Amino acid sequence: MTIAWVFPGQGSQKLGMANSLLDLPGSRDRFELASQILGRDLWKICCGEGLPNEEIYDLNDTRNTQPALFVVESLLVDDLKRQERETKIIAGHSLGEIVGLYSADVLDAKTALLLLKKRSELMAAAGGGAMIAVLGFDRNELDDLIRETEGAAIANDNSESQVVLSGSPEAVRKVAENLKCKRAIPLQVSGAFHSEFMTEASHSFAEELDHVTFQDAQIPVLSNVDPTPAVNGDILKDRLRRQMTTGVRWREIMHQMQNEGITTMVEIGPGNVLSGLAKRSMKGVLTSQISNSSDLGY
Repeated sequence: MTIAWVFPGQGSQKLGMANSLLDLPGSRDRFELASQILGRDLWKICCGEGLPNEEIYDLNDTRNTQPALFVVESLLVDDLKRQERETKIIAGHSLGEIVGLYSADVLDAKTALLLLKKRSELMAAAGGGAMIAVLGFDRNELDDLIRETEGAAIANDNSESQVVLSGSPEAVRKVAENLKCKRAIPLQVSGAFHSEFMTEASHSFAEELDHVTFQDAQIPVLSNVDPTPAVNGDILKDRLRRQMTTGVRWREIMHQMQNEGITTMVEIGPGNVLSGLAKRSMKGVLTSQISNSSDLGY
């Protein structure tokens, strides 16, 4: 059995996702560290116990979603390592890539949380765009429409039949309306993630990365902007630097995993979005989800 560990991104969060993890070794310290960095109680946010009239205490606020998912997913992977579970390759979807870098020992937890605080704040502030998920379409027709429509891009290339468009509201709406597809679903997001609308935010995040040392990975990582295995810390930093304005190439990541001989994909974190994509796209590959302590054998 040849295993890949994958980490989901925004959209997988749900209230109570950390409830079963509080007794894991290091859990309380990790939440306390995150809360100190953020300046608010992340545990209460995950439980839905924040102040009801304060928007900043909403788990679905990007500024909370990203660090919350990191804490949950990093605690799960910590326990897998304590059990001496191993993987051949690692990948994460959007913010999940930072969890992947943590799991490959490229970043420690404090550094990752500091980066995520900055990343989430920048992305939340970069408004003005829109995102639409489209399902069931002809790939050639989509590519033609993207080329012909200024201000529209593919933010998440999730599979042959599922992508997320990103860009100006007019441009993404034009592509969705002219594309023959089964469904087009506008997403409730604060901005046009993974598009040119993130350019200024990307520059600011790059400046933050300049002050951080990336260690060489202990396990090869497939990055969103370049789905080829890499362990060199400088290469992985450069790839993360470009991630905000570049589409998530998850379809190619899954293809690369099959080229690497992966037989089992383990999704570490809440939900089963990545597992669902794999079931439809990676024939012969088994999937497994680890989202709470019972999945770890507790």
